[in-house]
Amino acid sequence: MAYTLGIDIGTYETKGVLVDEAGVIQAQAARGHEMLVPQPGWAEHRPEEDWWGDFVHVCKALLTESGFDPKDIKAIACSAIGPCMLPVDAEGIPLMNGVLYGVDGRAETEVRELTDRIGEDTIIARCGNALTSQSVGPKILWLKRNRPEIYAQTSHILTSTSFLVQRLTGEVVIDHYTAANFSPLYDIATQSWVEDLAGDILPLEKLPRLMWSNEIAGHITKNAAAQTGLAIGTPVTAGTIDAAAEAFSVGVDQPGDMMMMYGSTIFIILRAQSQVSDPRIWYAPWLFKGEHASMAGLATSGTLTHWFRDQIAQDLPKDTAFPALAEEAETSPPGANGLLMLPYFSGERTPIHDVHAKGVIFGLNLTHTRGDMYRALIEGIAHGTRHVTDTFAELGQSPSRLLAVGGGTKNALWLQATSDITSIDQIVCEKTTGASYGDAFLAALAVGLVEREDISRWNPVAQTITARPNPAYDKAHGLFLKLYAQTKDIASQLT
Repeated sequence: MAYTLGIDIGTYETKGVLVDEAGVIQAQAARGHEMLVPQPGWAEHRPEEDWWGDFVHVCKALLTESGFDPKDIKAIACSAIGPCMLPVDAEGIPLMNGVLYGVDGRAETEVRELTDRIGEDTIIARCGNALTSQSVGPKILWLKRNRPEIYAQTSHILTSTSFLVQRLTGEVVIDHYTAANFSPLYDIATQSWVEDLAGDILPLEKLPRLMWSNEIAGHITKNAAAQTGLAIGTPVTAGTIDAAAEAFSVGVDQPGDMMMMYGSTIFIILRAQSQVSDPRIWYAPWLFKGEHASMAGLATSGTLTHWFRDQIAQDLPKDTAFPALAEEAETSPPGANGLLMLPYFSGERTPIHDVHAKGVIFGLNLTHTRGDMYRALIEGIAHGTRHVTDTFAELGQSPSRLLAVGGGTKNALWLQATSDITSIDQIVCEKTTGASYGDAFLAALAVGLVEREDISRWNPVAQTITARPNPAYDKAHGLFLKLYAQTKDIASQLT
């Protein structure tokens, strides 16, 4: 029997699976870690401990649980949060913590200055995306300006997945899907690194080599084998961002397919028929040459539920808090007895791209319960999600089907509220394991063990969450947008 290994580094947890050729999970392992917030608006991981340390730990756990001969693992694929910014020296040693994706807004000044200098229209035309907190280019420029001693020692700028692949194979590579987030250093037409837009950011030779996610980047080195227990010479793919692997894990493969990932953030990927460029959303080449994807993401979702549990529900045991909170919220009617929440506790990404946006709980009175507040939180995230899906609709990109995945799919209240508020049915597949399962499939695809259409055999549909029409939610959504507009000026003054 042949097996493939998939490991994903998430914002708060690393997960891994060993999967056989039929798509059956033979072993699973996980390890938690924290997101560091050294100051407001920043978000970091420790690459040695949280990325490589987790990978090694989970890999060894999978091999121990399964008892498999490592030589029977025919390919490995990894994914991780992204896009991140990590400077490393000539030996591949990290020079600082990894700067995370769009939840880290430290480069706001650089975003504004580069946009003014290059021009937003030019950036969108060449890069497919406006510069936002999601963009890596401005963060590299922030590094150059604010940490010149680190910048001077930098041999390469990696993202999280690139770092893992380098540790496993010695190769410095990045997939095109991830690279498209390095604006203004990646040109979507030529699908190559460019320096004519902002050559002062970084010499291009310090960026990884570009590859597609179904290509083999290299093979397990002797040193990596000694640390992980894997067999020397095992093929390793170029990898990708976790959300893309997660989308593939539930069968997002045809134009019109959309994934909604319920994780620490809501992240949405639409397999688009062609390139769609709009400053409110993101664009990238899909995992395979000649294909396209449009993306969107909220800044806080699952992270916000964790905040609520830790701050408002300290009396509940952590391991049972979420089911208990959901039960309390079920006693609150749709609309949460008049409460409205803006979920902008870390600013917001798409479609408003406002790092100054603030969280708001509006309408509180002495009759409200914790259940009302938790329901308002869930509905607030769903209203933020509708803001995104309405934007896709305005661009003529409504999904033909919506596939839900991630840990949040276990929260029936959240799923149903999202369908009701967006008026979109959601499909939930049998396996909601997530990105690590998608990684295992992509690894199998890279070495010819499966064809792309086999993902529907690996992970068939389990259920559909049907939208229930509720005109009250339409009114509430209008009030949600109005509340944001009215608090925007105040929020910027509080920063």
